Amino acid sequence: MLSNPASKYIPFKPFNRPFTERTWPNNTISKPPIWMSTDLRDGNQSLIEPMSVERKLRFFKHLVQIGFKEIEVGFPSASQTDFDFVRTLIDDKLIPNDVTIIVLTQAREDLINRTAEACAGTKNAMIHMYNATAPAFRKIVFKMSQEEVLNFAVAGTKLVKAAMAKYPEVNWRFEYSPEVFSTTEPDFAVSVCNAVAAEWGTAPDRKIIFNLPATIESTTPNIYADQIEYFCNNINDRKNVIVSVHPHNDRGTAVAAAELAMMAGADRVEGCLFGSGERTGNVDLVTLALNLYTQGINPELDFSDIDAVRLTAEYCNQLPVHPRHPYVGDLVFTAFSGSHQDAIKKGFAQQKPDAPWEVPYLPIDPADLGRSYDAVIRVNSQSGKGGISYLLEHEHGLNLPRRLQIEFSRAIQRVTDETGTEVNGNAVYDIFKKEYLEQSTPWSLVNHRISTISNGDGSNTFIIEAELKNGNEVKSIKGQGDGSISAFINALNLPIRFMDYHEHALGSGENTNAVCYVELRLDDSPTGFGVGIHKDIVTASFAAVLSAVNRHLNTKK
Repeated sequence: MLSNPASKYIPFKPFNRPFTERTWPNNTISKPPIWMSTDLRDGNQSLIEPMSVERKLRFFKHLVQIGFKEIEVGFPSASQTDFDFVRTLIDDKLIPNDVTIIVLTQAREDLINRTAEACAGTKNAMIHMYNATAPAFRKIVFKMSQEEVLNFAVAGTKLVKAAMAKYPEVNWRFEYSPEVFSTTEPDFAVSVCNAVAAEWGTAPDRKIIFNLPATIESTTPNIYADQIEYFCNNINDRKNVIVSVHPHNDRGTAVAAAELAMMAGADRVEGCLFGSGERTGNVDLVTLALNLYTQGINPELDFSDIDAVRLTAEYCNQLPVHPRHPYVGDLVFTAFSGSHQDAIKKGFAQQKPDAPWEVPYLPIDPADLGRSYDAVIRVNSQSGKGGISYLLEHEHGLNLPRRLQIEFSRAIQRVTDETGTEVNGNAVYDIFKKEYLEQSTPWSLVNHRISTISNGDGSNTFIIEAELKNGNEVKSIKGQGDGSISAFINALNLPIRFMDYHEHALGSGENTNAVCYVELRLDDSPTGFGVGIHKDIVTASFAAVLSAVNRHLNTKK
């Protein structure tokens, strides 16, 4: 190991002269970019366990619901799985008429032909071809000269045009990436793209997309912005060119790089929800979009139910979103500090519904994202062993999910506001029981029966028959679903959206109970938790569902 490891790294400098044409620092962002999600391609390939078809379909449908009009759906020439997924989208007519699917390919004839074949019969499709142009790749990987790299890109473009011509029913578009643009000489990147555009034949109805990826984030965001401005100033026929950026997050500055690139002239941004992607990830489209709200700009993406977006991404990627992640993390609209809580409370008290947002410490109204602000109350000054979650876990065995910990703090807050005194440790469990475990009205569970039907595909359908008590009335319900909880929720016949579920054992030996925590949304209300405890885990889960429903109905009274 070198005594000074820094000595082996050479600072990256894209220009061999001072860049004096710089104008982007005087610009401001005034509109959202064209958004392109690559969650199903870059995001998926970076997962330890790639998404199943079911998870991919769920993710695609949610991206459409959010409002993405350009979605990269795979690399169909690289695997039969990707090819079949693209065909499923097309054959099952799952692609809205205003959505363009994008398919990635390298600049090889067999791969290009297979890529075009995958898109046959769809309405709108874009072939995204790439080849690496950076010096390290030319020298180490491909052993090609600049001229050979340029000719390779042009030849690939010819092959793309020929492949597209075989399927005239498709409204084709073309995207080209000088891969590893971030460390490619700017003048050479322009030369390659000009040659590709000439072969493509740009026109107002035949615009080309040049994607300029920070494949390896190699320098500060301002230098990347200089590279983008240089490209925009020197590319031919700029009015018929869409300049796209694809920042990675190697240095932790992908969002800043994307914002400065937009100021420098970029028209389009590629990335993933919550920054999924290879290594440190792609640019986080959620953070980038919601940053626009703070500048008074509509991002034209719907994140009004950010919890549902997060849960979809977590389920499909099988990766958690960090609790401090901007806008969506469990703790970002939560204050622990007393001085912060005081300032925020005063801000909410003075905030008028139609007035500009001015609540201290909160850059955006949590309600705009379907969230709420929570002040976390500590039981006493010993913030570790005096904490609410600590007391419930170590004295009563209840391991509350993080969002439930935050929600329960509101119940503690209500008690302290009503009594004017601090809550002592002995009262915490009593408040918890009243808030969650004793929510038996209007509905309580009398009994239930479960049966299953084996389906031809190896899955089971669960059928639930149950009796519920409401005062002196007993009501019979019946429902079915792909699991016992979903069947029970369907039997209730209420507008319930199931959000999250946790369970653990409580006690040991013959005295072991199961405790279940469920998070639901009823109608369009904020999400809420319910808790159930029983020796039978299914019964505990049904009790938790009724706890959440009863809490919601009682709150509305």
